Amino acid sequence: MDNPSRSERTRKAALQAALAIITRDGPTKLTLDAIAREAGMSKGGLMHQFPSKHAVLKALLEDEVGHFEALHRQNLAAQSTKTTQPELLAHIATLRAAAMQPHSMAIALLGATADDPSLLSISRDRDAEREKTIKAEADDPELAMLRRAAALGLALGSIFGLSAMSAKERKRLFDLLLDDNYWSALAKPKKRSAKTPRK
Repeated sequence: MDNPSRSERTRKAALQAALAIITRDGPTKLTLDAIAREAGMSKGGLMHQFPSKHAVLKALLEDEVGHFEALHRQNLAAQSTKTTQPELLAHIATLRAAAMQPHSMAIALLGATADDPSLLSISRDRDAEREKTIKAEADDPELAMLRRAAALGLALGSIFGLSAMSAKERKRLFDLLLDDNYWSALAKPKKRSAKTPRK
C-alpha cells in the first residue's frame, strides 16, 4: 500500500475512533492516547496525522461541514432552474438532510464546542456568506430568513435530540418550507429606493 493510501486510512481510523470515544464516553474523555488505543495504532502514528486533540476535533468538524457543503452544491444545482431562490431552497434541503442523519454531526459539534468553541467559526463563516446570498436573491429577505431559521431550528432540534417531533412530522414541515407556492402569498416585495429604476 502506498504512503498516501496508508495515511488516509490512518486518518479515517483516527477520526472514527474519536467519534466512538465521544459517543461512548463524552468529549472530555477524548485524548490522543485514547484515540490511539481505540484505533489500534501507535500514538506516534496518530500524531503524524494529528498533532493535538484540537486538530482531531477540527478535522471531524471539517469532514462534516465538507460533506454537507458537497450536498449543498448538489441541491443548488438541482434548484437553480426551478426557483428564483435556489440558495434558500438548497440550504433548506441540506438542513433537512442533516436532520435525517444527525448522529455524526451532533458528535462533531459537541466535541468541538466542548474543546474549543472557536472551531464553530468553520461553519459560521460559510453560513454568513450563505445568508447574504439568500437575502440578495429573495424578493422578501425577511421571509426568506424566517424560512431559513425555521429549517435550522428543525435541523438542530433533530441533531441534538431536543425535539419530540416525529420524523414524519419533521419531513412534512421541511416540505412546507421548501414549497415556494405556499409562501408566495406572504412575500412582500423589496422596497425600491428612489434611485433604483423600475424594470
